[in-house]
Amino acid sequence: MPDRPEIVCICGSTRFGDEMSAANRDLTFAGVIVVAPGVFLRAEGHEADELITNEQKAALDALHLRKIDLADRVLVVNPGGYIGESTSREIAYAHATGKPISFTDPV
Repeated sequence: MPDRPEIVCICGSTRFGDEMSAANRDLTFAGVIVVAPGVFLRAEGHEADELITNEQKAALDALHLRKIDLADRVLVVNPGGYIGESTSREIAYAHATGKPISFTDPV
């Protein structure tokens, strides 16, 4: 048995907040430590521009890369195969740092 539980970073468009929450719950019940987005910019009924500034968005993007650094692997939540611009950057970063990457849906 490992010294600590596995750490998984959830990535994906924040429009999939419900799906990310479900993945977080499933992983947590499986004994995994989960790091995930803390702010959902594209929650239904809200425009991202109403919620945060460009500077805050850049800070959140950088923070999420540090979450990937903490993780043993990355799980991309991508219903219907959707991968947006930010998620593409996160996947490229995870790949460049040697993190295993899996997807909830085929790409």
